[in-house]
Parts: sequence; C-alpha cells; structure tokens
Amino acid sequence: MYETTNALVEASFLPISIIIVGLGNASFGQMERLDADENPLYNKNKVKADRDLVQFSMFNKFKNDPERLAEDLLEEVPRQVVEYYYKLK
Repeated sequence: MYETTNALVEASFLPISIIIVGLGNASFGQMERLDADENPLYNKNKVKADRDLVQFSMFNKFKNDPERLAEDLLEEVPRQVVEYYYKLK
C-alpha cells in the first residue's frame, strides 16, 4: 500500500487515469482509500497528489448491469483529463 500510494502520487502529475475493479466479497477499504475521493493521497515525502487519478468500483455492485458498471468506472475520467490539462496552463 505504501509503495502504491507513492507511485500514485508520482503518477498524479502525468496524463493518466487508473481504474480499479474490486472482485469478490473482500473488504476493499484500501482501494477506496486509493480512490482518494474523501482524503487526498500523500507520498512518503508528504507531497500531496496533484489531482485525483483513481476510480474504484466494486464489480458485485453492478454485476447484473454491465452498462452501469462501465458508467461508474468511467465516471471520473473526463474530469481527471480536464484537471490534468488545466494544470498545464
């Protein structure tokens, strides 16, 4: 988790979005933390992620509705792209 968080903070300065799909009935609290919708990510040097770049969804929540799964997974990507390019100004 520590190394993943550091990598995500580094990646937040790049034109990338990351989609995570949780499979099964496990606890996905760590994945929700990586999603950073409520609390931003910080790396080992206390550098804050430049932007939110992760979208996490649980497959079981939408397993009978593939369109809704796709919609949920891709929901934040347009905003993430705009945020990245807006910060280049």
